Amino acid sequence: MKLEQMTWHDVDRRIQKGAAIMLPVGSTEQHGPIGRIGTDTICADAVAQRAAEECDAIVAPALAYTPAPFNTSFAGTVSVSPEVFIAYAREIIRGLLDQGFLGVYVVNGHGANLAPLSSIGAELETAVLKVRSWWEPDEINNLRKELYGHWEGMHATPSEIAITQTLLGTLSAEGAIAPPRRLSAKYVREHSGDRHGPPDEHRAMFPDGRVGSHSALATPEDGARILQLSAQAIAKDFIEFEQIAGE
Repeated sequence: MKLEQMTWHDVDRRIQKGAAIMLPVGSTEQHGPIGRIGTDTICADAVAQRAAEECDAIVAPALAYTPAPFNTSFAGTVSVSPEVFIAYAREIIRGLLDQGFLGVYVVNGHGANLAPLSSIGAELETAVLKVRSWWEPDEINNLRKELYGHWEGMHATPSEIAITQTLLGTLSAEGAIAPPRRLSAKYVREHSGDRHGPPDEHRAMFPDGRVGSHSALATPEDGARILQLSAQAIAKDFIEFEQIAGE
């Protein structure tokens, strides 16, 4: 259930019964030659909405402007500083808690959001804020490995592109037919959480925007499987979070 489509009476009744809320958080940044600019937000919101259907949760409007400085050399990317994002997200999370929600469960879709969101979590009781990336559950990671192996890569991944294909249709794969440069295990370790270099340097290393991810392997059929499995895992985790938050 979308918060913005509810009346205040609807919300008040749910709060009085005891309810946590989901908050999708994504980004507005390039996702390679066949990925949409809003991929991270689209995926986080879709997983949250599908999970909410399974566990009767409320989903707040998604946050779409977040830190992505390394991608600003690509057209369409809009990045905000970690400091601004922390201040903005903190206000929203605290605002939801002040309204009476038992807790805020962030469904994350962008690696660079994790450190800022963790800093907010450190300021709050652990029982009232949880951050979970949609790809984080073991069953999703296993499926990603099964479908794409090392070509899942780090950015403009076939798994996230597949979800957007399921929701919005496919775009021409012409610009992504050839695989990108394969990443070393060392690079993946050193750059997890989107710890990439300056924009010009990043674009020089990954000129089409893909970071070790063979986006052309994505299919809408894969996306449907990934979306459903992720939603089920997030719904189960949300129910446990809500129960703990209400104790």
